[in-house]
Amino acid sequence: MIETRKPITEREKAILIGVITQGQAEESSTEFLDELEFLAETAGAESLARFTQKLEKPNPKTFLGQGKMEQIKAFIDANNIDIAIFDDELTPSQLRNIEKLFDIKVLDRTNLILDIFAGRAQTSYARTQVELAQLQYLLPRLTRLWTHLERQKGGIGMRGPGETQIETDRRIIEQKISLLKEKLKKIDKQMATQRSNRGQLVRIALVGYTNVGKSTLMNLLCKTTVLAENKLFATLDTTVRKIAIENLPILLTDTVGFIRKLPTQLVESFKSTLDEVREADVLLHVVDISHESFEHHIESVNKILGEIDSMDKPVIMVFNKIDAYTYEPMEEFDLDKTHRNFSLEDWRQTWMGKMSGNCVFISATEKDNIQELREMMYRVASKIHAERFPFNNFLY
Repeated sequence: MIETRKPITEREKAILIGVITQGQAEESSTEFLDELEFLAETAGAESLARFTQKLEKPNPKTFLGQGKMEQIKAFIDANNIDIAIFDDELTPSQLRNIEKLFDIKVLDRTNLILDIFAGRAQTSYARTQVELAQLQYLLPRLTRLWTHLERQKGGIGMRGPGETQIETDRRIIEQKISLLKEKLKKIDKQMATQRSNRGQLVRIALVGYTNVGKSTLMNLLCKTTVLAENKLFATLDTTVRKIAIENLPILLTDTVGFIRKLPTQLVESFKSTLDEVREADVLLHVVDISHESFEHHIESVNKILGEIDSMDKPVIMVFNKIDAYTYEPMEEFDLDKTHRNFSLEDWRQTWMGKMSGNCVFISATEKDNIQELREMMYRVASKIHAERFPFNNFLY
C-alpha cells in the first residue's frame, strides 16, 4: 500500500483540530498541536489554522461538537482547505461522518505518521513494516471507500450467494496482511542471525524521542554519514556501526525515534527494529533539552521502553542541544521559580545530577562535551565487557 510520491509542486493547505479534555492544561494542548504541525510540515502540508474545543471526551459521532464542526466547515469553504488533520486517532464511523460533513480529505494522527513513514522507508524491510501497519490501519476503515457498494441489493433476480466489493477487498487485504507477516517472520529470523554473528562486543543503542539529534550524534561518534535532518522520523532503518573508544570495540546502533501516541500498529510492525533496543547492553537516551517539554518526551520514551521490557538496562542520559537552550532569568524579588527559569546549572542540581554520574550535557552540532560522553560510554561499557567476556582481551 506504499505509493511512490509525486514531487509536491504546491503544498497542501491544512487545518489542525484537537480536543482539550478534562485535566489537560491549555499549554499542553498547544504543545501537542505544535508537534502535529511539525508532523504535517514533514509530510508536506502547510498549516493555516488550529481549532480546539474543551470537552469531557471527544464526540463519538463527529469528534467535536456540532456547532464547532459547522464553524470549521465554514472556514474550510472560505479558504479552500485541502486537508483536515486531527490530533487523535479517529474511529471508522467518526472518519466517515467527518468526511461527509467537510467534503475534503480527513487524516488523523496515526494516518499522518504512517504517511511520513511510507515516504521515508528506504529498505525493503522498512517498506514491508510500513505496508503491514498501513493495511492493519485500513482494514476496519474500508467502508468509507465503498459506501456505494455497502449493501447488496435485494429483490427478485438479485438474491443468492455473492460477495460485495467491500467483502472482496477485505478478503484481499487480509490475505496480504498474512503474506506480509510471513515475510516479516523470515526477515526477523535473518536479523536475529545477523545479531548473533556480531561476536563478543558490547552493544550500545541510541534511543530517544524523534528529532532530538540521535543520528547527528551517531555521525559524530562513528564518523559516518547517516541521514540527519531537522525533520520528524528522518531515521527509519536501523544503522549499526562498530567503533572503538580507546582500547574497547563497541557496536553502536541508531534506532527509529519514538513519539507521543505512537500507533500500536507501528510498535508491532517495527518489532524487529525495537529488538535492537531489546538486545542492547547499554541505552544512550538522547534528550533535546532545548525543547520546553523535554520531560514529557522522556516519559513517552520510558513508556515505550517499558512496553518492550527494556527498562532494566544501564542508561546514560545525554542532554543534547545545549547550544540552543534558553531560559528566562528570574526577577530580583520573584520567588516563584518555574522550569522556564532553570539554567543548565540549575538542571544539573536536580534529579539529573543524582544519576550516579551517568548524565552528560552535550551539543552534537557544536561538538561540546563529546569527550566527556566518550569517557562515560567507556566506563559503563568496559565494566560490562570485563564481566561478560573475561578471556576476551581489549584491543591493547
